[in-house]
Amino acid sequence: MTNKPPAPPGRKGLVEVFTGNGKGKTSAALGVVMRALGHDLRVFIVHFMKGNYPYGEQKTLASLPNVDVAVYGRLSFVDPNNVEEEDKEEARKALQAAREAMLSGKYDLVVLDEVNVASAWGLVGVDEVVKLIEEKPDNVEIILTGRYADRELVRRADLVTEMLDIKHPFDSGIEARPGFEY
Repeated sequence: MTNKPPAPPGRKGLVEVFTGNGKGKTSAALGVVMRALGHDLRVFIVHFMKGNYPYGEQKTLASLPNVDVAVYGRLSFVDPNNVEEEDKEEARKALQAAREAMLSGKYDLVVLDEVNVASAWGLVGVDEVVKLIEEKPDNVEIILTGRYADRELVRRADLVTEMLDIKHPFDSGIEARPGFEY
């Protein structure tokens, strides 16, 4: 069993899951990040399967104090029916970076962006994500985002929000727009 540092008085780190087919999972996590930064908390964000695509939030977050961002994955999208070994290796690196950050004592909040998809598509095992949750120090908050959250991750979470897709501009032929969808 790992020696976990106690949570500061009044603050226990929770496990949050943002999942579902609707838009807003990463955006919700980043809202929590902004709130945490406003209270001088230290944040680590690891993006699974996002490669070096120019997501607007990465540029902004990298310029803020008290936040570190790591990005893993190839530039191309992962085909869930044909996952390549390189995709798995990138996801393993992302999970290891999250674990190291979570256990380092340097961060109050660790966000694993798109880890739910990575585990659902077999890039990392659900059991590996469960192990990370079990290793979580009491004073560290973690957020798991992405569609397809496994029932076991949902069961172990303290907060679960499912984003419901009711209407989306893609359905009307409006393509993703910089600054709003990425």
